[in-house]
Amino acid sequence: MFAHIRGVLTLLSYIVFTTIIFIVLMFVAIVKLLVPVKRVRRICSRVLDRLASTGWVFCANTTHRLLTRTRIYTHGLRDVKLNRWCLLLSNHQTWVDIPVLLRVFFRKIPPYKFFIKKELLWLPLMGIAFWALDFPVMRRYSKEFIEKNPHLKGEDLEATRRACEKFKNQPVTVMNFVEGTRFTQSKHKAQQSPYKHLLKPRAGGTALVLYAMGEVLEQILDVTIIYPQGVPGLWGFFCGKTPEVIVDIRRLKVTPDLAGNYFADSDFQAHFRQWLNTFWSEKDDRIERYLKGRGVTSEG
Repeated sequence: MFAHIRGVLTLLSYIVFTTIIFIVLMFVAIVKLLVPVKRVRRICSRVLDRLASTGWVFCANTTHRLLTRTRIYTHGLRDVKLNRWCLLLSNHQTWVDIPVLLRVFFRKIPPYKFFIKKELLWLPLMGIAFWALDFPVMRRYSKEFIEKNPHLKGEDLEATRRACEKFKNQPVTVMNFVEGTRFTQSKHKAQQSPYKHLLKPRAGGTALVLYAMGEVLEQILDVTIIYPQGVPGLWGFFCGKTPEVIVDIRRLKVTPDLAGNYFADSDFQAHFRQWLNTFWSEKDDRIERYLKGRGVTSEG
């Protein structure tokens, strides 16, 4: 009963602070939309980033510390370079991964930016929020569309690349769950994944980010999230039933050989897939070592 009371209090806290921050965010977003002055829009963008990446995350982290009391252990966090453009690549098992990442990297890395589909800009209210927060729009033409309009071949990639131009003057973090979906045993079996603890990585999204932002990205953060007592659901996490989480972090350099055109260059595609499969195999081995108690951690 006490666990469910804790869960209800956590959920209510989320509703309250999210509603307040969203109302303020919408007001600033409308100012940004209606005032076409670059300086005003830059100021609005900074305020919006603070609301989302500092204000909301601070409230969420405070709620977790007071109510859920989950202990998070980190390894490699000291190697992370503050105020550096970065690509964060992580495994994905549960919705709890998101609050864990937000808590671990709070004020450690630049504001998060997510690539979104163009159609999401038409969602009521949320579309304005995505636009106001400068989330880059990802446009991918289908193979059939390109066959009917060959003159547009490659234009979707260039449009994505242009959408990232605004980030050259302000460090950001692009976060990508490489598996594209949450890990479950049924998905693992259906995929016939060669990894013990991971689904097969999807190369396209990661390659697109590196192609679009390779000129400014300064670090890749290889993040591995491990739940020693079993993967929790979000409600169980809210109820305080997740005693500990391990987050292993490796900082990698962005090398020139990772920033080719994955969708047009078959040689680069093969090279990138090999790199990502090796990367993913090492992550799988790391999870196995931690679960067997051979990982060295420090409390975060």
